[in-house]
Amino acid sequence: MTTELSAVVLVGSLSPSPAASSSELLGRQVLDALAPHGVTGEVVRLVDHDIKPGVKADMGPGDAWPAIRERVMAADILVLATPIWMGQPSSVTKRALERLDAELSNTDEQGRLATYGKVAAVAVVGNEDGAHHVSAELFQALNDVGYTIPAAGITYWVGEAMAGTDYQDLDDTPETTAGTTATVAANTAHLARLLKDSGYPPA
Repeated sequence: MTTELSAVVLVGSLSPSPAASSSELLGRQVLDALAPHGVTGEVVRLVDHDIKPGVKADMGPGDAWPAIRERVMAADILVLATPIWMGQPSSVTKRALERLDAELSNTDEQGRLATYGKVAAVAVVGNEDGAHHVSAELFQALNDVGYTIPAAGITYWVGEAMAGTDYQDLDDTPETTAGTTATVAANTAHLARLLKDSGYPPA
């Protein structure tokens, strides 16, 4: 029997809903590509929520992160979907990473981080070069807080430099991006299933 998996996509768009978002589009495409691999999931656009700055799991009254954190920690797979701004992941994405820092003190009775059995992937969009730099930042941060990164764990689209076309403006998804998204989904689901069935040894 195939182990069922769940995923949550955190979208780091700077545009609140219901505005269109290229980051959310690619994030949803990753989620769609995960579905044939027995993965169900949801999308959370972070800017729609009042996520307080800080490095604790709960930063007090009005903080929206605890509810989002519950969904993240319940999922087997975390996908960070971010635009590129000034060559960097968005500030909203970085805030989510800062809040995940609290998981460094969240361990089981055998000393393993609660995130050790979870897998993370990345989706990046932008109009300038920088997808590799952004993914490097995100991969390191996610690995620091206990997530495992699959082979070929990023899908991305980067438009022509100094041009105005967004990913969401394309008539069709480029074959290279679609193919890469399919690979990310297959590898991520495969790794998440392996870790769920046989986790890391005790610390």
